[in-house]
Amino acid sequence: MGRAKTLFVCQACGASVSKWQGQCPGCGEWNTLTETVVDNAAATGRFASPFVALAPTGKTQDLSTLEPRAEQRIATGIGEFDRVLGGGLVAGGVVLIGGDPGIGKSTLLLQALARLAEAGFPVLYVSGEESAEQVALRARRLQLAVTGLRLLPEINLEKVLAQLAQENPHVVVIDSIQTLWSEALSSAPGSVAQVRECAAQLTRYAKQSGAAVIMVGHVTKEGALAGPRVLEHIVDTVLYFEGDAHSSFRLVRAFKNRFGAVNELGVFAMTEKGLKGVSNPSALFLSQHGQVVPGSCVLVTQEGSRPLLVEIQALVDRALAGYPRRLTVGLDAQRLSLLLAVLHRHCGIACADQDVFVNAVGGVRIQEPAADLAVVLAIVSSLRNRPLPAKLVAFGEIGLAGEIRPAPRGQERLKEAVKLGFTHALAPKANAPRHPIEGLTVIPLTRLQEAIDWIRL
Repeated sequence: MGRAKTLFVCQACGASVSKWQGQCPGCGEWNTLTETVVDNAAATGRFASPFVALAPTGKTQDLSTLEPRAEQRIATGIGEFDRVLGGGLVAGGVVLIGGDPGIGKSTLLLQALARLAEAGFPVLYVSGEESAEQVALRARRLQLAVTGLRLLPEINLEKVLAQLAQENPHVVVIDSIQTLWSEALSSAPGSVAQVRECAAQLTRYAKQSGAAVIMVGHVTKEGALAGPRVLEHIVDTVLYFEGDAHSSFRLVRAFKNRFGAVNELGVFAMTEKGLKGVSNPSALFLSQHGQVVPGSCVLVTQEGSRPLLVEIQALVDRALAGYPRRLTVGLDAQRLSLLLAVLHRHCGIACADQDVFVNAVGGVRIQEPAADLAVVLAIVSSLRNRPLPAKLVAFGEIGLAGEIRPAPRGQERLKEAVKLGFTHALAPKANAPRHPIEGLTVIPLTRLQEAIDWIRL
């Protein structure tokens, strides 16, 4: 027998080279190339492309003559999960959900399948990491009604596909995609080739059968989904679990969704009976102070279609070391340095000799620039040791010239603030309502200095 041909495949992006290199030529990552045996089946072209027949082929048509069909949604019965999905699972859709170990991925999906089975939907849970007894023990601990919920403890892809063809379920959960392996490839489970091939075969099955497939994915130490980047491209929806492992609250965020809004957020609380949806998430992100304190400002942020009120806390203290520290939790650290420079240049407030710490309460990660105004007000409040007025909210993006830029969906933010009893709002002038909002006084702003002057910090 001849010597098997080998290639060096990048574990980050899937690129392959004939000789080992320290840096991957595809993605630029270091020390990610591993030696992989090239399979005969792949060399003959049988599995040359993992994207064969993902969608049915047809003749050329005029787009204006096509009438799209209404999406067939499958509601899981868990309101926060359905919100993130865009209204429920889509027939033939593929969902990839990732998160840190032990954060609640398997618990949430087992709860969802139990409710679907109780509603009469044929479902199948494919467990590659736990035995059937372990899954049954979790279901008993969560006190789930699992009558009709089919379970398959298997990691061989061909056997899984054969069982799917026999059971014909409407919803399938694969826990997890890194544990599956195909007989067509000789590489180990979890390798780039195996993950790519198994994901492609399951996606092909979903598109051809109309079943909704949910795949659990492992994450790297940086928090990104493990495996090739192509895994996120071929699926329809990518969800991430967020939250502190020491906290009982969990956040599920949509980073990609072909059937719904991106950056939609679902809030859950971990209880003895599993994950429960939080009906009023704004109360979760607001600390309960007995009285107003310096360094605290309430932000009205927008997560997908939902406005949330989040408390921004800042602590400014004299730097004891020669180099002042800048630390953020839940916010962009580079954005903080930019805001401090704008604050010094246009308002004459310097923090060059101060340590600045900023935190978003509740473990939520805020990515939108509309948080700029609340961050700056919290910093100035802590620096001057003077609290902001009670029942005040703020939002708005700050430009390098010191101007206050408008934020999207300003009216929805203001209405959410009124619901929770806030009476004053600092907002960009472009977001000021045309008609007064009962119970809320809106202070329109065009410059950052106007906000500082109004609060008299």
